Amino acid sequence: VCVAACMAAEVLSRWVMKRPSSVGDLSCVVTGLLLAYNLPVSIPLWQAALGCAAAIVVAKQMFGGIGQNFVNPALLGRIVLLASFPESMNTWTAPVQLQAVDAVTTATPLTVLSSGGDLSAIPLDQLFFGMRGGCLGETCVFALLLGGIYLVLRRVITPIIPLVYIGTVFVMTWLLGADPLYHILSGGLILGAIFMATDYTTSPINRSGQVVFAIGCGLLTVLIRLYGSLPEGVSFAIVIMNILTPLIERATRPLPFGEKRRWLHRG
Repeated sequence: VCVAACMAAEVLSRWVMKRPSSVGDLSCVVTGLLLAYNLPVSIPLWQAALGCAAAIVVAKQMFGGIGQNFVNPALLGRIVLLASFPESMNTWTAPVQLQAVDAVTTATPLTVLSSGGDLSAIPLDQLFFGMRGGCLGETCVFALLLGGIYLVLRRVITPIIPLVYIGTVFVMTWLLGADPLYHILSGGLILGAIFMATDYTTSPINRSGQVVFAIGCGLLTVLIRLYGSLPEGVSFAIVIMNILTPLIERATRPLPFGEKRRWLHRG
């Protein structure tokens, strides 16, 4: 449904704006998949389609189309849905056992953490293999890591942003007295670090900029999770750093020998 809605939104918006169709580049398909992976499995399909329209029309086409968006379209769609339909976006389905007849609602590990609960009853291997509540594409860390390794081997992405992002979360949660492994294996951190934060358009190009970007994502994620009102902070952290990407690139851009940065040059 998300893929179909994103494709329809792209076709209609390009037609209204009197621009040539761009659905053939399949970027809208990628947006639909990523947004679906960031939604609960029980969300009403019309709400999911509405989030797709916001992702394609507002975040992408209104800024010129592919390569012109200043934030990740799928994450903007998720944030719009989170603000518009908080109940649907915070209803989680427990993993269905083979002998179960009906799925039941459950709390996600991050919800348990934010409410002061104890996660010792949830083994780390269950978190790693996805036997927990969560969004459609964030629960199975094992599958996400396989996808990330594939993308790195094919040189679609570089490992800098995912490794620094996840490493920052590990160090910060350890320093602040939280359990680093539970924070890494819970929520959408792995999904966001590998598949969302590495978006070409909304992340820095040079390596030093990528390191700064990833550290910022990690710091904001931990601060929102530990001190914010929401148990999850990945989407907001990445979007905030997306907005700061032009400034990061300006500050970390390699300069030719003898050239000074503008804010340091008085002449």
